[in-house]
Amino acid sequence: MTDAYLDIETTGLSQFYDIITVIGIYLCNDTEDKLIQLYGDQVTRDNLKEALQGVHQIYTYNGKRFDLPFIDAFLGINLETEFEHHDLMYHCWEYNLKGGFKAVERQLQIPRQTEGICGFDAIRLWWKYQDSYDEDALDLLLQYNKEDVVNLKALRQKLADYKCWIEDNRADSFTDAEVL
Repeated sequence: MTDAYLDIETTGLSQFYDIITVIGIYLCNDTEDKLIQLYGDQVTRDNLKEALQGVHQIYTYNGKRFDLPFIDAFLGINLETEFEHHDLMYHCWEYNLKGGFKAVERQLQIPRQTEGICGFDAIRLWWKYQDSYDEDALDLLLQYNKEDVVNLKALRQKLADYKCWIEDNRADSFTDAEVL
């Protein structure tokens, strides 16, 4: 089975007035990992469906409130009805890991080469590419998006490790109490 880690970049927060500039998808299964980034004119319904072919589960951060509704409004695809969706933000909240994705990455020491770049910068980079044909701006935007989707996989693993650690410690506490 293939899992997809998905993140979008947009020109703003309104799914009615803004557009999707980049859809990053990190496909992972037992044998290989593959990055797909659709940007500009490549962001189409057919390209997204093709990119997600064979996917069983989609992982996002705040995707339930932002990415998936934006994709539905912009491309007319409701990914929550077509795939099993896991919004890792809510799993983070269970362990009191609050804040945006970058804040959670820092809390869990997930490294990022594009440290300091945020969603507002992603908008600026897109317009710099569009207005000035600045390939360096596009490259940085795509690097930022790539780290978002690759770090979603790292976040999922850290959460699984953290859950195991908590469960082990609860089991140890119960065993100790039982002995008393």
